[in-house]
Amino acid sequence: MSLNNFFKINLPYGMMKNQNNEWTCFNREYKPLSNKDIFTNVDPKDFIYSKYKGLTENVLKKLADTPGSIQLVDGKIVKVFFYSDDTNPSNFNKKELYNSYFKKLEILSSLKVQ
Repeated sequence: MSLNNFFKINLPYGMMKNQNNEWTCFNREYKPLSNKDIFTNVDPKDFIYSKYKGLTENVLKKLADTPGSIQLVDGKIVKVFFYSDDTNPSNFNKKELYNSYFKKLEILSSLKVQ
C-alpha cells in the first residue's frame, strides 16, 4: 500500500498504547502522522504518546471500526483501528463513511491530557 492522499498520510488510521499506558495515533502505514516514507522503519521514540483523561475501554470500543478492529494483549486493549479498507472514507465517495470517521475524531478531540 502506498500513502497517496492527505487522508492516509495525515489523519489517524488508529491508535496504540505503550508500556506506560500512554496512547498515540498512527497513519495508514503505521507511521507517525504526516510520515509518508514507507521504506524506512520507524523508531518507537518517533511517536508522541500521551495519557488522556476519560480514555476508557468503552470509549476505545466506540472508536473501533468493528469488534475485530481491536487488538488485545492479556485482555487489555492495546490497539484500535478506526476504519478498514472497506470503510476508509478516502476510498469511497460516501458521506456516511466520513461522518462515522469524523465522529470518532470528535470523541478523541474532547479528551484532555492528564
